Amino acid sequence: MDDVRETFPIMAAEGCEAMSGNGELEESSAVDPSEVPELPPTEMAEMSELSEENGSAAVAPEALVDPDPASFSMAPATEDEEGELPADFERLWKAAHDNPQDFTIWTDLLQYCEQESHITASRRALEAFLTRYPLCYGYWKKFADLERRAGYNDKAEEVCIQGLQVIPLSVDLWIHYINLLLGTLDMNLPESPIRIRGVFEDAVQAAGLDFHSDRLWDLYVEWEKEQGNMRNAAAVLDRVLKVPTQLYNTHYDKFKEHLNSHEPKEVLSPEEYEELRTSCRQSQKAERAEQAQEEEEERPPGEEEPATPEGKDTEELMQKIREQVLVHRDKVYQDNEGEVRKRWHFEDAIKRPYFHVKPLDRLQLRAWHSYLDWEIAQLNKDTKEPNQDPNEAATEGSEVTAQPEEVSEDAAVSHDDHRVRILFERCLIACALYEEFWTRYIQYLEVQSVEEARAVYKRACEIHLVYKPNIHMQWSTFEERHGDLTEARRVLEALEKTLPGLAVVRLRRAALERRAGQLDQSEALLQEAVAESKEKPTLHAFYSIKLARLLLKLGRNPSRARRVLQEALEISPDNDKLHLNLLELEVSGDPWASAEAVQECVTRALAAPLAPHTKILFSQRGLQFAEDYSNSIQSVLSVYEEHQKLLKELGGTKRGAENGDDDPEKLSKSDDGSAVAVSAVAPTMPHVPITTPPPPVGTDMSAQAGYGAYSSWYQQPQYGSYGYQNTWNYNQGYYPPS
Repeated sequence: MDDVRETFPIMAAEGCEAMSGNGELEESSAVDPSEVPELPPTEMAEMSELSEENGSAAVAPEALVDPDPASFSMAPATEDEEGELPADFERLWKAAHDNPQDFTIWTDLLQYCEQESHITASRRALEAFLTRYPLCYGYWKKFADLERRAGYNDKAEEVCIQGLQVIPLSVDLWIHYINLLLGTLDMNLPESPIRIRGVFEDAVQAAGLDFHSDRLWDLYVEWEKEQGNMRNAAAVLDRVLKVPTQLYNTHYDKFKEHLNSHEPKEVLSPEEYEELRTSCRQSQKAERAEQAQEEEEERPPGEEEPATPEGKDTEELMQKIREQVLVHRDKVYQDNEGEVRKRWHFEDAIKRPYFHVKPLDRLQLRAWHSYLDWEIAQLNKDTKEPNQDPNEAATEGSEVTAQPEEVSEDAAVSHDDHRVRILFERCLIACALYEEFWTRYIQYLEVQSVEEARAVYKRACEIHLVYKPNIHMQWSTFEERHGDLTEARRVLEALEKTLPGLAVVRLRRAALERRAGQLDQSEALLQEAVAESKEKPTLHAFYSIKLARLLLKLGRNPSRARRVLQEALEISPDNDKLHLNLLELEVSGDPWASAEAVQECVTRALAAPLAPHTKILFSQRGLQFAEDYSNSIQSVLSVYEEHQKLLKELGGTKRGAENGDDDPEKLSKSDDGSAVAVSAVAPTMPHVPITTPPPPVGTDMSAQAGYGAYSSWYQQPQYGSYGYQNTWNYNQGYYPPS
């Protein structure tokens, strides 16, 4: 059992009690309504039937796990292997592995194996199923029962231990394991009770703080009574009196019954018994002395005082001790009742704390968030005000009864932190496939322990959220932030194997290498992505642009960047983003040396199968470049004339209107389609006088007028800048379909 005990210091896995409605368990143990305590008078409300079934984690169908089967080391069958598998086993087995996220197919396979009573087939199916759905505690029980019925008690015990390593919050699985040991161990051996008690201690340490853990505590108490250890039974009841559980009041009733049924010396610790006995005897002596004085005054002269037996405990003394014991426990009970009252409505709002393949509704998610908010707020409050009693904070000057036990500030905070962790683990049962809760738990743990936060990332990504890329990338960022680049790389590589072709993952890998100073490796990753995506033009263009940008901006190698974009254009000549980025590359160079290359880019774009408005944009940018950097007015005019031709050919009336050439009395259609007369619209910017030199003699004056019109049109704000930087960010928030 040591291997189980090692897994519980911080609740490293999840699970709880029973499950319902998901085919895992035929029998369920609902709480008897007569045993459910009423709410305290201050908050009396009808309690909706809370099931004690608080079992394993919820897994939504769209992201069920498919971890490596080697992660669960089931003992291989050897001597008990049966021969030929049942007739339909292979068909159902193939269906389950072809659709590993279909829970119904798996349950059909398991049900078939159970009906056939074939141990080899059942083992094989259960091992594969529990690899993918390790939180289904009901099937761990079925697996253990299968081994026990076949006579393999050691294997049954192994199965229980493996299940508890995954779901230590499962009260039902703990009880099943304990009952298995009680049925298989020889209780006449002195080590057997010691082992059982050790398992009980592991169980209450792991799951004893759960709101629905009453059955586990009750079983522990009854077992100690059966062993004749009344003092141990009382000690267990003492502990559960401080735990806010659903049936909190029944534990106090059982404690009082236990105390009244036995001598105080048999149920109390020697220290407490002696302390109370001394105190009660002193009180009794004082009462007797006072009474003797009164009797002496009334006693006739010469009559002697009757002898009082010394050293013998009377029934009256025992009753006084019992009363004092209950005085101490009543304060504990009242405090615990206050804690239950605080949590009652949060618990009542949680309708499905167990495993189910169906997603939770928004109300349930909100209920979990609210509960976590409150529990964390309580911890923060206790940290700031460690000595303030939450039940009496508002009563100034009132007399506060001393606690029976002094608890240090650090111990109180540690206890509250443990309670918060238990609630997170319970939450991750029902919400196992919701990244927000895993992320929240990690953020809570990280400030305390990086290793604990890392363990939660590992559980989330390798078991429950295998196909959710966001939390994997968060994990990689977490590792990089804490200096473990090797693990950060491994996480992203594993994710890319699970979800091949996802662009964001490849970009994260390239960015990681770049930040690590491995520019060659970053370039190699993008080159590999470019080479592998040639059959997907959109993705190929996307990676090509990223690679070209890396080569240009960080590699300072424009020729290689140009070659990458030109090769991509051969595959995707209709991709306007490739044309835009190639134009940006040329424009960003020496303006005099790149003038010809810029015009080539524009010519290539105009010849490509692009949309008309895109071609006009390229032509306009080519004209802007000529205006800004050309050494010859003739070249500017030549580009302008080509632009005007393109406008007439593609832009027509629309571009003419933008240049101010429209008829002032033209009819314009409104949004609703009606024609209205509009007057001439003044230019957006005031007319700027022509400052360019006059054209040479012989130049067509119409061209001059056109260029002057261009000069005015050029000043309009909608054409006032290149905006090339935006072309580099064309993919902001966008990733091509994989």
